[in-house]
Amino acid sequence: MKKSLFLLWSLVLTVVLFLSACGTADETSGEESKSNASEEKKTLRVVTNAAYAPMEYLDKGEVKGFDIDLIQAVAKEAGYEVKVEHLGWDPIFVETESKRADLAIAAITMNDDRKQTYDFSVPYFQSTNKILVPKDSDIKSAEDLKGKLVAVQNGTTGQAAMDALLGANHKDIKKFEDNNLAIMEMESGGAAAVVADNVVVEEYAKNNPDKDLTVIEDTSFDSEFYGILFPKGSELVEEFNTALNTVLDNGTYTKIYQEWFGIDPNIEILKEQQE
Repeated sequence: MKKSLFLLWSLVLTVVLFLSACGTADETSGEESKSNASEEKKTLRVVTNAAYAPMEYLDKGEVKGFDIDLIQAVAKEAGYEVKVEHLGWDPIFVETESKRADLAIAAITMNDDRKQTYDFSVPYFQSTNKILVPKDSDIKSAEDLKGKLVAVQNGTTGQAAMDALLGANHKDIKKFEDNNLAIMEMESGGAAAVVADNVVVEEYAKNNPDKDLTVIEDTSFDSEFYGILFPKGSELVEEFNTALNTVLDNGTYTKIYQEWFGIDPNIEILKEQQE
């Protein structure tokens, strides 16, 4: 009898220990699964045109620039990893529209025409077109560009500004794949001036003092704002807008801006554009 009771209790104890072990294993497995899921971040494909220093450029094959530092900070805030690829100006729009890219950042001006095909984030940068010329040039304003050959990057607001001034497809507007080529054309004597975003021409003139270039501001050129470009209807827009506003508010944007431009940004004007 005692032996039977002993065997019975042994069997019960074995079953209890087994069930406890299973429960602990299941709970541990569930906790690990939740932990792994929270740690895993989706990697987004970000495309750019790395020929627009200091916004984005190639340094020994690596894409660097203000836009790159910013998109990494915003994506991190939104809970994503990013893989940035240099494609060129026209391809970034093709890849984004087709949704082969999750988003694009490349000093892309927000305008009504682009908004018909793409979605944008809230504005993250204010810019305006300026004129780059040799210091001995007789060009002092936009009006002085009339009758002169002007180099621009094709498909940009620099081209749009010249189309507005001289007429669309005017013979004096020389279009290039990127601003580097447009500047090279001017330096070789093939154009009298380059019209492009202020950060591009100012950075080039500053970094090449031996070339004796000057940058001209003209009030006839309107301010413009850059935005992050998304495919139409992208679910990422709201998340990135929230993250971008957090970066604007918590000092991260200011720190990145100061590192690249040496001055404080005007965050208030960016916020005003959201109203």
